[in-house]
Amino acid sequence: MVEGIEGIRATDAPTATAQWVADILRDRIVKGVYPPGSRIVERKISAELDVSRTPVREALKLIDADGLIAISRNKGAQVLQYGAAEALELFDVIASLESLAAERLAETIDEQALDTLEEMHDRMLTYHKIGNHADYFDTNSEIHDFIVERCGNGIVFETHRRLMARARRGRFLAIMKPERLTEAVSEHEVLMQAMRQRDPERAARIWRQHLLHTGQTVAALL
Repeated sequence: MVEGIEGIRATDAPTATAQWVADILRDRIVKGVYPPGSRIVERKISAELDVSRTPVREALKLIDADGLIAISRNKGAQVLQYGAAEALELFDVIASLESLAAERLAETIDEQALDTLEEMHDRMLTYHKIGNHADYFDTNSEIHDFIVERCGNGIVFETHRRLMARARRGRFLAIMKPERLTEAVSEHEVLMQAMRQRDPERAARIWRQHLLHTGQTVAALL
């Protein structure tokens, strides 16, 4: 990502640069590069990414709105951590949204969309087999996001997008638990079976179970 900053600065508006910086910071928070309680120092990010402090400041406001950090006059930008109770509440809502999305997609999925899901699923299984957790997580997230994006319900999509900014860190923590990772891969396979069979009820049931299991794992880890 960092290597492409010259092109972004030269051709895009400052808001695009701010979004680019925000995406990098979100990814680092999700993957624990910036652990809960750590400070994100504006001038250091500016120097590291070779951008002015204005887009960094704008990016921090974006991830503050996501609920990932808190910005104060005394401490600057500090990474937040939600607790076990909030994790259960958060994933309870996400499970309802994603199960609805899976149900709707299974009702309408065409061959092209199914082929895309199959490709992502195979790629995820390969990363799981070789123990590449970072790429496994990114591909896993692609699958979840694809199902929500293609479900045909804009309200589900927008609500899910806002909630997932906070939930992705928990999802990344969950894959660090080997038994949960194995269970999650099996649940993904059941979902694919439901999609292949165009079985909305089964798709909704397994996807709700999948997300609730993730929430329980995150709560236990917290």
